[in-house]
Amino acid sequence: MSSKFNTWFRGQRLTLDADHLPVLTALQGAIWFHAASVGEFEQARPIIERIKDRCAVGPLHCKTASAVRPIVVTFFSPSGYEARKGYELADGVFYLPLPTRRNARKFLDALQPSLAIFVKYEFWPAYLKELKKRDIPTYSICSIFRPNQVFFKWWGRVYRKSLRCFTHLFVQDEASRVLLAQYGITQASVAGDTRFDRMQAVTGDGLRVTDQRLAPIVDFTRGCERMIIAGSTWPKDEVLLAKYIGNLSLVNGFQSPITNHQSNKLILVPHELDEKHLHFIFNLFQGRFVRYSRATQASLIHAQVMVVDTMGLLSSIYRFGQVAYIGGGFGVGIHNTIEAAAYGMPVIFGPNYEHFREAQDLIKVGAARSIKTYSELEAALDTALDNHETIGAKAAAYVASELGATDKIFEKIFV
Repeated sequence: MSSKFNTWFRGQRLTLDADHLPVLTALQGAIWFHAASVGEFEQARPIIERIKDRCAVGPLHCKTASAVRPIVVTFFSPSGYEARKGYELADGVFYLPLPTRRNARKFLDALQPSLAIFVKYEFWPAYLKELKKRDIPTYSICSIFRPNQVFFKWWGRVYRKSLRCFTHLFVQDEASRVLLAQYGITQASVAGDTRFDRMQAVTGDGLRVTDQRLAPIVDFTRGCERMIIAGSTWPKDEVLLAKYIGNLSLVNGFQSPITNHQSNKLILVPHELDEKHLHFIFNLFQGRFVRYSRATQASLIHAQVMVVDTMGLLSSIYRFGQVAYIGGGFGVGIHNTIEAAAYGMPVIFGPNYEHFREAQDLIKVGAARSIKTYSELEAALDTALDNHETIGAKAAAYVASELGATDKIFEKIFV
């Protein structure tokens, strides 16, 4: 078994371990948020922050509680838990125990939440049925539904029943609300995606440029007007980017540039930071890179690529670039495009984006392009770098048009 699986297996069992249960019990009455991983947590985060802000000025009101309540966050994935286990606004962060009926009963017996909020695609029937049985208000936020999902198959009645357990579903778009209504699930309304609100806060605050963690980024980007930020990349993304940045040919046994790409710089933030993956990247760039964690003034001078080998900086790094490349599009799907678009950047990504409403919208407004081949990547990057202000303005305008989901959700639940 992989180390990642072992980490998850141990973590989810620990939550209900006899020695650990008192930790849950001490948080009884909590407002419980559940997210699959880091991306979904970012959708819960604006709601958590609003709750904490509201509690700072007086008791928080909801259908079952009128008091300052603990915040509990659970994750399904190890990457989510490891990245946010120290989240300062949560009173407890745990793995979600394996979603069996026995575990659901045991978890809810210990925590006894005042309400539960599940993010986006998290629909665990065992937990939802038990929450419904206990008459605990349960919400889905930032969810999105499509006809090809299991709920809407001819054999999907059992799965549709789990959707009826929600007190209310806050969906991202009208198409999702209409689809649910066609199947008799009417406790739904269009609220949008809270990530837009989250990124408004990050672009307004985020990490200050004077933050020492950003010092190597500041030094690396100083004076460069053709900076590409590649976020959450995977090997197929990295191979294409390495070809673009290098784009060298052999002339009389020596490498020489065959285009003007040598004036471009790249900050690469891989999705996976294990040493095997990092060394794969280092081999691609063959001495033209500097490793963020080991950067020195001397090494930054000649480097064309910075490889960021630490977590938690990406959303603040985008501000230093002119164009963003978002990874994952050659795998199961692209990562967060909103983080880059919020900074007013043209966005480029691979072909697997059909499940991401914001990516489709960014393409429609002329702020993003999807690529399948190297030649398409080269054309997209060249165009975006040459016209980044005009294209980026379209991205910023789109993000501004999508703000407000946090207000709609918070007011429905708590006001």
